[in-house]
Amino acid sequence: MAYENFRIETDADGIALVTWDMPGRSMNVFTAEVIEELDAIRAMLEADDKVKGAVVVSGKSAFSGGADLSMLGQFSALTAGLAPAEAATRVFEESRKLSQTFRRIEAGTKPWVAAIKGVCLGGAFELALACHHRVVADTPDTRIGLPEVKVGLFPGAGGTQRIPRMMPAQDALQMLSKGDQIRAAAAKSMGLVDEVVPADKLVETAKAWIAAGGSAKKPWDQEKFRLPGGPVWSPAGMNLWPAAAALYRKQTYDNYPAIRAMMKAVFDGLQLPIDQGLEVESRQFAHVLMSKEAAAMIRSLFVSMQELGKGARRPAAVPPSTPKKVGVLGAGFMGAGIAYVTALAGMEVVLIDRDQESADKGKALSHKLMSEQVNRGRAKTAERDALLARIEATPDYARLAGCDLVVEAVFEDAALKAEVAARAAAVLGPNAVYSSNTSTLPITQLAKAFPDQARFIGIHFFSPVERMMLVEVILGKETGDKALATALDYVRALKKTPIVVNDSRGFFTSRVVGTYVAEGHRMLAEGVPAAMIENIGRIAGMPVGPLALNDEVAIDLAWKITEATKKAGGPVDPGQEALLKKMVVDLGRYGRKNGKGFYDYPEGGKKHLWPGLADLQKKKLDPDTLDVAEMKHRLLAVQAVETVRIFAEGVLTDVREADVGAILGFGFAPFTGGPLSWIDGMGTKAFVALLRGLEAKHGARFAPPPLLVEMAERGETFYGRFPPGGQAKAAA
Repeated sequence: MAYENFRIETDADGIALVTWDMPGRSMNVFTAEVIEELDAIRAMLEADDKVKGAVVVSGKSAFSGGADLSMLGQFSALTAGLAPAEAATRVFEESRKLSQTFRRIEAGTKPWVAAIKGVCLGGAFELALACHHRVVADTPDTRIGLPEVKVGLFPGAGGTQRIPRMMPAQDALQMLSKGDQIRAAAAKSMGLVDEVVPADKLVETAKAWIAAGGSAKKPWDQEKFRLPGGPVWSPAGMNLWPAAAALYRKQTYDNYPAIRAMMKAVFDGLQLPIDQGLEVESRQFAHVLMSKEAAAMIRSLFVSMQELGKGARRPAAVPPSTPKKVGVLGAGFMGAGIAYVTALAGMEVVLIDRDQESADKGKALSHKLMSEQVNRGRAKTAERDALLARIEATPDYARLAGCDLVVEAVFEDAALKAEVAARAAAVLGPNAVYSSNTSTLPITQLAKAFPDQARFIGIHFFSPVERMMLVEVILGKETGDKALATALDYVRALKKTPIVVNDSRGFFTSRVVGTYVAEGHRMLAEGVPAAMIENIGRIAGMPVGPLALNDEVAIDLAWKITEATKKAGGPVDPGQEALLKKMVVDLGRYGRKNGKGFYDYPEGGKKHLWPGLADLQKKKLDPDTLDVAEMKHRLLAVQAVETVRIFAEGVLTDVREADVGAILGFGFAPFTGGPLSWIDGMGTKAFVALLRGLEAKHGARFAPPPLLVEMAERGETFYGRFPPGGQAKAAA
């Protein structure tokens, strides 16, 4: 029988090679059709007396990225018009089909071996866990893992039941909660895989295990099986589970129902035989699938991120091309980081600063970062040397000749940026694209220093460049399609996610995150204890409190932006201005960079809130009298309403970029799916009512924009009125 997604070849020893190779896709993923075919193959091989076992392998460079999460959107259609109980039953039945197929493979009479090369994640690794033996290739790109928690789900095809039957529950919970990708050697030491072999020995080794009499019976299907960490109701279990529950609340503030459900699936499932445990897991998985958090996170952090990463905003008429040689102007922290990620992507880099010493210092960051990778076994010395050879550190602008793209990353000063742009333009060819890495300065104004404004664009990286996955691409009024296409191709080559915004002071990310920081400043000026401000920021879902975030981006930068805004005639809050002036001008507290800001940073010690903050407060409020829910709403709503304003102004033109940009750029509560998804989940009518209450109590910054009021009156949502990919010009 022929299959669309698999090829079956049985050798003379009766071992079937099941090659997963989906047509028209660069990577294998689980779809409804794949699940159906895999189950049919299992049944066929099980019924064939000539077959001794099966090896499942990928026909592509990677094994599989897991399930096609976009298919989960089909559950809405499946449950349309059904009563809640009936809908829940339907989701449970449909969502557990993959788990049932895996269990049938596991409980059959023929041994299956997973032969893994490249990434094997999510449902694909759950398939491997259901197999009776796992062999992985010893290659740098081989990774296994269960990353579902990062998109609002948890492993729902057996992961929560098999992992804690393979390792102590404490270790299993840590792995399941983090969702990290694990390299081959580490996976072997953790007991998650059985053999690590050279890539060219992968299938041979897998077949040899079957030929040598490999067992088709898992340990947990044997009568004498005992849990590695002991029973749940044991002294060890009683030490683990209360502490695990407390840690969950401390780290998530109960904002992530998937992690809570995952822990319950493990706790309940380990008290039952494997089949009943899998049913418990499936019920919890179905419950999470129906949550608004999962829907929002899947849409933003999987579907939208993939679409943007693949070039959803790229001009189709411009042929694709990746820059081969990139100039980076400015070898400070940002420029050095940009040079590193560019060289890491295989491009030649010319790193320029005012003198050789400064340029060399910037290049040294690449040496440091690569050496760390070498020391951790994640890179080889030869790879480090090759990367460093791709970076030329120099003060000579003439070396920019032949560059396809230049990324300017000098200090945020318009005059300085104009000077370096003119110097670079004198050397660059007529087709080179010039970009500025700026977080606030309008691109249209900066472009006036470059002779051909159509080739000038903004490329805003986030710090630290090597870790932050978002890049904000800013269009000036004269920016052409070639510049946009070049910028997006470059960002894609760096394996980062781009969003495209139109020109405006602060653009999108800096403008919105500034409201979060400013709200923290206002709360401090009102007399709210600093520790309470910080804790409520984290409770609301932000990665750090507003004061800690200001320390990271530098308080003196916030002061300079405030003064520049005031000089340009923009709105400035007097209380915030006074606080920043006191911190920067009077006290010299610039943030983490000089070891003192809203926090103190003792050398060799842990940072802590600066005790002197209390002395800056003219009044002090009793924390027991403060409304925590209202404070949470203030910190999130001030960001969300600013996002709406930016969208209404046409600075943002795609709802996907608003949500993905907010989560990746400044950590807007990921469980919400982003600010526009948060509004849609609440309902525009309810959000306007929330804003009206905050406006009456705290001021005009919470006033709902006309677009939002109109949408509330019509009962519209952002994703309904402005479908992904559509332009938001009607919002202006």
